Amino acid sequence: MLRVLPRVIPEAPGRPELAGEDHPMRKVTRQIAFDPDGWTPERAAKVLELFDSLAPTWDQRDGGGRGDALRLVLGDALDRAGPIRPGLCLEVGCGTGSATGQLVPRFAGVVGLDLSYEMLVRASGAPSGRLQADGANLPVRNGGADAVALVNAFLFPGEVNRVLGPTGAVIWVNTLGDRTPIHLPADDVLAALPGDWEGVASEAGWGTWAVLRRAGSAGPT
Repeated sequence: MLRVLPRVIPEAPGRPELAGEDHPMRKVTRQIAFDPDGWTPERAAKVLELFDSLAPTWDQRDGGGRGDALRLVLGDALDRAGPIRPGLCLEVGCGTGSATGQLVPRFAGVVGLDLSYEMLVRASGAPSGRLQADGANLPVRNGGADAVALVNAFLFPGEVNRVLGPTGAVIWVNTLGDRTPIHLPADDVLAALPGDWEGVASEAGWGTWAVLRRAGSAGPT
């Protein structure tokens, strides 16, 4: 079950129209989420090559209000989704760490993981651990994380389910909502995760978010 909270942060004018339903990255995102065989070595190599090439100018993309948009939507999710266990957070697809600074004060530890080494070496700001890793094969023990944060990142449902502890939370953020190239609606994230999940979702600024937990989980202690 997904409970939709009313918007409290209005949408400002000027949202960038980066992607629609026909965007190639949108199709990849959906295939990965719903087809266990959708992430092939060839596809991983192409995605790695793309993001390595984008890394040198990645932080410049925060111009035009997108950095502020990220801070608004992630902050809204963390503030309004209910308590999340403040242990270990895995920030999967962390890029250069645009979201890390908001996660670090909320958790005892944050580890950023990204397929692109070129992104990781350009990460700055709030301190956290960083690892080069494929989101489809995370170097984390079963149940080792209290939260998995995915900000404009691919969803590998089985792997998220594996590494997340019994009362952990998935934090799903699309900075530009349905104009984010790597995007899934909250209902689809809920449907893709194995087993029974529940959560809350909302819109904030230009973006959308959802925080999902296994149905009936006890929550933080």
